[in-house]
Amino acid sequence: MRKSSIAAFAAAAVVLIAGTIYATTGSGTAAPAVVPAADPNGTPAQPTNAAIEWNQALLAIVAAQPGPGAAPSTIHPTRNFAILALAIDTAVNAIDHTHRPDSGEPAPAPGASAPAAAVTAAHDTLVELYPDQRADLDNRLAGDLAATGNDGAAQQGVLVGRAAARLILNSRAHDGADLPAPPYMTDPAAGHYQPTPPASAPPVFTRWGSVMPFVLHSGDQFRPAPPPGLDSPAYATALNETEQLGSKTSASRTAAQTEDATFWASPIQNYWNAIADQVAATQQTDLAGTAHLLAELDTTLADATIALYDAKYTYQLWRPVTAIRQADRDQNDGTTLDSTWEPLANTPADPSYPGAHSDLSSAAATILADQYGDSTRFTVTSTTLPGVEHTFSQFSDAATEAGLSRIYAGVHTRTDHEAGRELGIQVADYVLSLNHNPGS
Repeated sequence: MRKSSIAAFAAAAVVLIAGTIYATTGSGTAAPAVVPAADPNGTPAQPTNAAIEWNQALLAIVAAQPGPGAAPSTIHPTRNFAILALAIDTAVNAIDHTHRPDSGEPAPAPGASAPAAAVTAAHDTLVELYPDQRADLDNRLAGDLAATGNDGAAQQGVLVGRAAARLILNSRAHDGADLPAPPYMTDPAAGHYQPTPPASAPPVFTRWGSVMPFVLHSGDQFRPAPPPGLDSPAYATALNETEQLGSKTSASRTAAQTEDATFWASPIQNYWNAIADQVAATQQTDLAGTAHLLAELDTTLADATIALYDAKYTYQLWRPVTAIRQADRDQNDGTTLDSTWEPLANTPADPSYPGAHSDLSSAAATILADQYGDSTRFTVTSTTLPGVEHTFSQFSDAATEAGLSRIYAGVHTRTDHEAGRELGIQVADYVLSLNHNPGS
């Protein structure tokens, strides 16, 4: 088995970072780093946890997309969250050594500032991923480094951060994320995915299942079994539930279910990164612990996304709106044709099985529960339903609500939900197994 855990990766990074730092002058001492001056416009001083701050900076960037500085639409955002989190974790761990499997590795620079390393790694990573955001990112870095003090520890931390960012960015330079996707060839056969109304947009991320994972061996490592056949009772039961509860004009859907459908309608990885930030702050998790938590979380979400698209484009199952409008073609007496049926929400432009919200939510809940226990209280807000908050006492409850919300929205069936849930748990358990047993 390849040694691909976060801990093992960070351990290897310590040696590389050390070599980068001490090779700077060729004299065995580190060259001085240039620490930017404080932002004259009053950038807030660095908070106690730089990992949270810069994760929130990325959340703000992706929330504003599409717009100036947007990443290519063919790059899934979970990849960038993972790269950022790994860069910060690698920088911090190179100094604090909180999860190195081999404690005999030399530190890159005695007394280097972990906060300075974290903010520099974050800045350099995001500038490369979002170059049009450089001005804002430079200002943020200037304020953070001013708060650390322009001393030798900060200077050494800057060098560590720069090396960590470059290491992680280089490690993903040839992961296949930027390769062009072949045109999707629509299969007119019953059950096969077809672009959905109203836009009938071409499907997205058609080759994302082939992108090199961060931890998994490949995107198909935990590929779920095929969905139930179109002529099966299980297929009819699942589709009928969505037809009833997910209709735009449903009289069966409760007010709470309608709220859930709208509340969870934004990109699901954004919710779980915000949840992680909130819980880490509430639990007063230190910088090293938060950096490692976010590295586990976001590499898991990135790999769960790769696994998701591997399965979606392997099975290419049609979406509920297509299945219901063409129910006369499924050879199933248990389904009902409704040629004018509309879902509550617009259908995403990719195949139905498995469900992304269920996959990523279950993956995230598993990672967070491993750190804090499932019984943890937190509050979720939504950009698609401003002013409304949902409070939970368990991570698993939030994951379940997020997954089921897509049935109420009319864009998934329970079959999609259950397959996504299982896939996310498998990916998360695998990541955790490697990090708890780094020599495996």
